[in-house]
Amino acid sequence: MEELQGTVENIIYTTPDGRFSVFRLRPDGQRGLVTVTVQMDAPLQGQQLELKGQWVEHPRFGQQFKAEHMLVAAPTSLEGIERFLASGAIDGVGPVYAKKIVDKFGCDALEIIEHAPGRLREIAGIGAKTVKKIHESFMETAELRQIMVWLEQHSVSGMYAGKIYAEYGSFAVEVMEENPYRLMREVDGVGFATSDAIAASIGFQAEDSVRISAALEYQLQRISLSGHCCVPENMLVDEVARFLNVNRDAIWETLKRDLAEGILDQEVVGGNILVYPEYLYQAEVETADHLLFLQEKAQPIQVGNTADMIKKWEKYTGITLADMQRKAIEGVFSHGIFVLTGGPGTGKTTVIRGMIEMLEVYGLSILLGAPTGRAAKRLSEATGRSASTIHRLLEAQGGGGEESFFSRNIDDQLEADVIILDEVSMMDIVLMRHFLEAVPAGCHVILVGDEDQLPAVGPGSVLKDILRSQVIPSVCLTDVYRQSEASSIVMNAHAINAGRIPKWSSTGDGDFEFIEMNNPEEIEAHIVKLCRDILPQQGYSPREDIQVLSPMHRQSCGVENLNRRLQQALNPPAEYKPEYTGSIRCFRLGDKVMQMKNNYDKGVFNGDIGFIQELNEDRILVDYGDGVTASYEKTELNELQLAYCMSVHKSQGSEYPVVILPLVPGHRIMLQRNLLYTAITRAKKKVILIGNKAALNTAIANDRTARRYTLLTERLAGAL
Repeated sequence: MEELQGTVENIIYTTPDGRFSVFRLRPDGQRGLVTVTVQMDAPLQGQQLELKGQWVEHPRFGQQFKAEHMLVAAPTSLEGIERFLASGAIDGVGPVYAKKIVDKFGCDALEIIEHAPGRLREIAGIGAKTVKKIHESFMETAELRQIMVWLEQHSVSGMYAGKIYAEYGSFAVEVMEENPYRLMREVDGVGFATSDAIAASIGFQAEDSVRISAALEYQLQRISLSGHCCVPENMLVDEVARFLNVNRDAIWETLKRDLAEGILDQEVVGGNILVYPEYLYQAEVETADHLLFLQEKAQPIQVGNTADMIKKWEKYTGITLADMQRKAIEGVFSHGIFVLTGGPGTGKTTVIRGMIEMLEVYGLSILLGAPTGRAAKRLSEATGRSASTIHRLLEAQGGGGEESFFSRNIDDQLEADVIILDEVSMMDIVLMRHFLEAVPAGCHVILVGDEDQLPAVGPGSVLKDILRSQVIPSVCLTDVYRQSEASSIVMNAHAINAGRIPKWSSTGDGDFEFIEMNNPEEIEAHIVKLCRDILPQQGYSPREDIQVLSPMHRQSCGVENLNRRLQQALNPPAEYKPEYTGSIRCFRLGDKVMQMKNNYDKGVFNGDIGFIQELNEDRILVDYGDGVTASYEKTELNELQLAYCMSVHKSQGSEYPVVILPLVPGHRIMLQRNLLYTAITRAKKKVILIGNKAALNTAIANDRTARRYTLLTERLAGAL
């Protein structure tokens, strides 16, 4: 990296969250100014900086210095001190008082403000209150500068200083010196590697128990990303030993101590010890407790003879229900918790609609929800009633995952007699726990889903575990309703689920097609042609109707590559289209994008899809439809991803008129039956599989779903 030293001339731009700034620097010994960008809060005007980074050429703004390390010192020249004080960074001091202070105290001005602030009263117009304000404000900047210097001295970028100061204030350095691993737990954006680098620089030993304890927690978090709530202790110790390259005995000793002190939790099953992070242990235990409590407390809904009531509804609507559909509706009136499952075409929607209409006859208040906005919209369209995301039902605030805060909770519960949740296979154990604690005693809960879909992205396997326990009453619809009228998509979905090869049209005019190609580059090119030329000629909108899915993010025919190709084809650059080019992705006016994490402040959630409506130097505005728009600073763009193509996991809970799915041998690691089943059941009118028959056969034959370590089934069944 190159080094650059100089004085801050002025600040061009800084984001409200302090994650990115642009400023002008006057390098020492030079006349001209340099534009500097840094992924942190802006320095102060007049400050002396020592920067390390590299020169880059911005396509629009020309040459810039991209700083990766920034060491801040107090200004030393009279001009620098005056500019610093006049910058507005110090409360109570503007250009007029800045000049007076420098004229009075010269190069000692900053020393006076820090150590003898009372002398400021020697200047006409500065009273006791202003002196206090100036001193306190200056000390805040001094503390922030101290943190930045401390980090740089310990070989860690000062870019984290703002966040660390916001979390710990004047105690920041003390916290880092005592236990730098607190940063990975408590400061957003600081991971184990950064905490570990600080620890090493201040003398922590490789086998220090504090370090090993942090590594145990970190590895459990990584394991939860694979869907596990817990993990066998031997597996955890092996992972940490490989990660830290330290003695296994030291890891065992620390693990036993953390379990004894309640930092981690455990369960013993069949002689095996399974280790949990504390928040997932609580989520699993409380989910089981709430399910059993609600089942016990809800009384049957008194409607007289349910069979007669169902017959009246059938006569009124002209719909004849199958035996299992009738049984499902009867179950809703009888049980506090009830589960309805089934694949496409089995009549789940008809049953839900029937449930709602019959419950409304008796004046019961009903809430409808689903894990994602798109799933909630589908539920609303299918029932003709208002439905919302579970996050909105619970009035979510704050962060995501374990940090989520919901206004609706055990102290302020939902107000409803019946709650129906759809697409429950997408719910992880943490969200289910938060939902259930907001359900009042006596309320009836109906969980609807398809257990053959991909499991939730987050930890747990809630729907499958509830069904496996056989404790919660359930009905599984298996017969395809009006089979003679069912589409090829529905019939092929059931065929794939049973391990059979689907039947497809070879003429290109059916609703289920397979286009055989073996070369990944040719497949990519044909997907572009389908989206840009062939399907639009058949009346499908590339923007609204067609969704490309892929089993993997990387490689040819992966999400990232297909998004680049489709963006170029469907929304090519033009003079009238502003764009933002970052280090990883390019966004352009009109692009189709997807929100990648829950953001309660913006009111958008993981998986929401919208279009870039406005793009300028300061922000990107995305229109998500239904009156929802969200504004993003440049530093928030990691929350967005192009959505011309998305992973099959991200498509859960959605439906699209047309789904295109590439199947290539390079995706072998992800090719499995439930992934293929999930992908094709996203389509309403047309499915196009394109690729290699061997890859298709691999996906259908592979019905082994990765095992998730959870104990919800055992808890519900009373085995723990």
